[in-house]
Amino acid sequence: METKIEKFEDINYVIRYPNGYEEGKKYPVILMLHGSGTRGTDPKMLLKNAAFTVTERCFEDFPFVMVAPQCHTNTWFDIFESLKRFAVMIAEESYTDRERLYLMGVSMGGYGAWQLAMSLPELFAAIVPICGGGMYWNAARLVNVPVWAFHGGRDTTVFPEESRKMVDSVNRHGGSAKLTIFPENGHNAWDDTFSSKEVFDWLLSNKNSNTKPIEDIYKDSLIYG
Repeated sequence: METKIEKFEDINYVIRYPNGYEEGKKYPVILMLHGSGTRGTDPKMLLKNAAFTVTERCFEDFPFVMVAPQCHTNTWFDIFESLKRFAVMIAEESYTDRERLYLMGVSMGGYGAWQLAMSLPELFAAIVPICGGGMYWNAARLVNVPVWAFHGGRDTTVFPEESRKMVDSVNRHGGSAKLTIFPENGHNAWDDTFSSKEVFDWLLSNKNSNTKPIEDIYKDSLIYG
């Protein structure tokens, strides 16, 4: 699998192409948001991230283009507007199958993935947030975006309840979300997730539909502040 380092605005990113990649052909794409341990300004650090190392070790034929931007600030939320523009840029790339753009995120990137999907729900066919969390009151925006979340049962860095609240809220508002807890795992729920063929088969089973209208149920009501 060929890997390149590119730049968009002030964001460095790594892009890995599947074996046999052909220019002009459309591919399923995973936008991957790393955790706090891979922050910085050296994009080569991303090559050591489990998103790349585990999938390369476990899958001889990995059909996705994998794109991983690098957070050069304290959190993804410090550069969130740039991150949204980056996601739109990836969606419009010539190699991207617009019906099969997926989003994954780990820890800090799990929080980023939940929020990016809620901010741009029309972009993603499915998401896999790992040991993250978010503004569960706003999860109705994911009514068209299937979710499979993962968490370690013994995680004391980000408590499993963070994923449970998000998944429960998506389902309560008419979406489709499920949660897998690895009961013996601490914060590292990503190695088991990235090594699972079932996870990537599930991603490929989802195509972007955007069939249900998205409602902002809290708008124009002073009881919500």
